[in-house]
Amino acid sequence: MTKLTLTAHPMLLGFEQLEQMVEQATKSGKDGYPPFNIEQVSDTTYRISLAVAGFGENDLAITVENNKLQIRGRQAPVDEARIFLHRGIAGRQFQKNFVLADGVEVTGAVTENGLLHIDLTRAQPDHVVQTIQINGG
Repeated sequence: MTKLTLTAHPMLLGFEQLEQMVEQATKSGKDGYPPFNIEQVSDTTYRISLAVAGFGENDLAITVENNKLQIRGRQAPVDEARIFLHRGIAGRQFQKNFVLADGVEVTGAVTENGLLHIDLTRAQPDHVVQTIQINGG
């Protein structure tokens, strides 16, 4: 059985990057920690919310590079003098990656009630019709 890819179809030209983005997204979605929501706020805005109870603002890092949004969390080591009778709040380090489409930008981030909210905006594409001159030879 042959695997059909976007680059294998003769009518789809220049979609190699899209195929790589889909591959990245499927690899990064394996871990369920921390839980998160993705909300469409309007036609052009989105919000990603991650449950980050126990993480302070200094424990979190958000970067965007090559259309990849990366959120990392790492807490400082727990004080050895603290004695937990029960420890149910996960505090392990994490890394979440999201692949962003061209034109999607991170516009802000805020922590609120144990959640990290990351706001994104998608630029409206310009609809351009281009006429190509045919040069005779």
